[in-house]
Amino acid sequence: MTTFEKIQEIIVDQLDKEESEVQLQTNFREELEADSLDLFQIINDIEDEFDIKIESEDGLETVEDLVKYVEGQMD
Repeated sequence: MTTFEKIQEIIVDQLDKEESEVQLQTNFREELEADSLDLFQIINDIEDEFDIKIESEDGLETVEDLVKYVEGQMD
């Protein structure tokens, strides 16, 4: 399973969305209507899944931003 697929799965579970709604270019706030609490939960789950620390959601507007951040932390 790729980093994107794992993150996609977490977002789908947290926001109760369809997989088809969560793509790389999907914007959390505009397209998924995620609020700060939703993002906090998603980030917590991702930190647990990948055993990394995400300092801030600043600059994490899209799913792709989050995937790139996670992959950068794992290198």
